[in-house]
Amino acid sequence: MRFVDLIPAPLRLFAVGAGLVIVACGSAALAWHAQDWRYGRQLAEQSRLHSDTLNQIALASAALQRVEQDKRLVVEQQLAASEQTHYRALSDAQRDQSRLRDRLATADVRLSDLLDATESTNGCAVSATTATSGVVHGPTRAQLDPAHAQRIIGITDEGDRGLIALAACQAYLRKIQ
Repeated sequence: MRFVDLIPAPLRLFAVGAGLVIVACGSAALAWHAQDWRYGRQLAEQSRLHSDTLNQIALASAALQRVEQDKRLVVEQQLAASEQTHYRALSDAQRDQSRLRDRLATADVRLSDLLDATESTNGCAVSATTATSGVVHGPTRAQLDPAHAQRIIGITDEGDRGLIALAACQAYLRKIQ
């Protein structure tokens, strides 16, 4: 008699079933590990591709940022040059206005206005003749009071500064657009 014959049939059946379950579990564990290795390789490849893509995007972004910084630097340099030009024009205009005011104050220059010979003065106190002696050829002129001339020069000075500032603003807007 064999040892197997001594084991009752239900227990033998249980032992065979337990063995099959152990073999099935072992097979499932092996299959699980094989799937893990295969998916692990796929995930690693996918992660590498993702990293490469992110690196390419970062390099492209850095290159684009350098290009934009270079453009900005060029515009800033152009604006600085334009600002210097307009500042120079403003200081030249102010210097010229100051010289004219000084010449008016010293009576080196006099402001005058042309008079219409056909129109009567209608009670106007402006003299049609010049106060200085000499021969004047051409139309009749009336000299303005030096104080009025100073005010007129002040007004034109403000106007010149406004025009120069306007030109500077327009140049700035053209550069940044």
